[in-house]
Amino acid sequence: MSFRLNVAASLLAAASPVALFAQAPMAGREHAGHQSASPVTPSAENAGETMDHSTMDHGAMDHAGMNHSGMDHSGMDHAQHNAEAPASAPNHIHPTDTAQPYVDGSGTARLPAAQGPMSGLHAMSGDWMLMAHGNVQLNYTDHKGPRGDDLVYATSMLMLAAERDLGGARLTLRSMLSLEPTMSARGYPNLFATGETAGGAALVDRQHPHDLFMELAARLDVDIAPGASVFLYGGPVGEPALGPSAFMHRASAHYNPEPPITHHWFDSTHITYGVVTAGVALPQWQLEGSAFRGREPDEERWGIETPKLDSWSVRLSWTPTPNWAAQVSHGFLKNPETLHGDQNEHRTTASVHYADGALSATAAFSAKNRDPGDTLTAWLGEITYDLTPRHSLFGRVENVANDELIPDHDDPLHDVPFRITKMQAGYAWNTPIGDGPVHLALGGSVNLYAKPAALDAVYGDNPWGYTLFARLSLGR
Repeated sequence: MSFRLNVAASLLAAASPVALFAQAPMAGREHAGHQSASPVTPSAENAGETMDHSTMDHGAMDHAGMNHSGMDHSGMDHAQHNAEAPASAPNHIHPTDTAQPYVDGSGTARLPAAQGPMSGLHAMSGDWMLMAHGNVQLNYTDHKGPRGDDLVYATSMLMLAAERDLGGARLTLRSMLSLEPTMSARGYPNLFATGETAGGAALVDRQHPHDLFMELAARLDVDIAPGASVFLYGGPVGEPALGPSAFMHRASAHYNPEPPITHHWFDSTHITYGVVTAGVALPQWQLEGSAFRGREPDEERWGIETPKLDSWSVRLSWTPTPNWAAQVSHGFLKNPETLHGDQNEHRTTASVHYADGALSATAAFSAKNRDPGDTLTAWLGEITYDLTPRHSLFGRVENVANDELIPDHDDPLHDVPFRITKMQAGYAWNTPIGDGPVHLALGGSVNLYAKPAALDAVYGDNPWGYTLFARLSLGR
């Protein structure tokens, strides 16, 4: 019964934005590489004039050689393009800055512009540009070995945002929701993953469900010079300036059905109750600092926990070209884990992202220093390669030192760090459904693990696993 409720609720979450936006006029679709920075309502004087893109051979057009500043766009009625539009336009540069080297990731993180913004639905309502993106994914996973498990489960995500130009400033309201709280508090199998609790016990070899409210935040950008702005981001639920963009926003992990086992080293703060971030943004650089609540979400996934500002972080991002994005960050987290309530954490991360349209890749490193306690490090590399617009390959390699794999305090291996390597490879096929923005993706992945022999009695000699998935999404 709980599984049926989980799947039905997740399907409802994915379908709801279609109804929400069906009654609103669609905003114009932007050419790849030419994202508009701010929502601009089509002018009345251009109404009725439609530009027919269907007869254009965009593959043969030399966009690099075009003098965009001399082009007369006034006759184009972008409101007539009832097609899929990018779901998140860069929101803190001037609309004329077409050489934008980045797109927005989760929170205030940056990603390479060449990976393209997350696609979905756009609609205009007065001075506001509205956005919706979402997906629901049905999975079957089977992890072999004494600690393994198999399960059919559904994951879901819905993003809604509204943005408007204030004349020298831009305001963005953002939300991200999930109906994963409908599943068991123990979540779903993910061998060698740790973090958070269920029923007061540590979750080991499981991935916890996401909260109903994954983000409820706002961002204000104010121009201070051509190409330069200051910004303020925050809300009761958000993401501080710490680590790379969360895995579900990275194109390098676009089709991967499994969260990284290094999630609590790199991006566990993507759901944080209480965040305030201030920063300075330039096209190639961004420097920002955050105050936020260090404690990870509790087991009550439906509500909003009391925000606090007891932790801090700083991050420097570099986007030298549209193909590259890098960041280094450091943060202090006060009592982040329920079962390690007497330990604070100092976390340092660095990551590099690459994208060229067909290929997206991420390499990342993290060190979390428990205070008091050891410093545990993690490495991650992941990639997605689109063989064709319909067929994609993806993979991930992770290496992590984890001391939470044996939760029994009486076991001599309790609190002993073990270095684990997970290797994963997969394939996905996708297709649009009809002429709208809804896409279907089918695929799967296989996992192999390398571990110390001391864990053979617990995990078996050669644990492995696989996951099959079917995903419906607004946008690809």
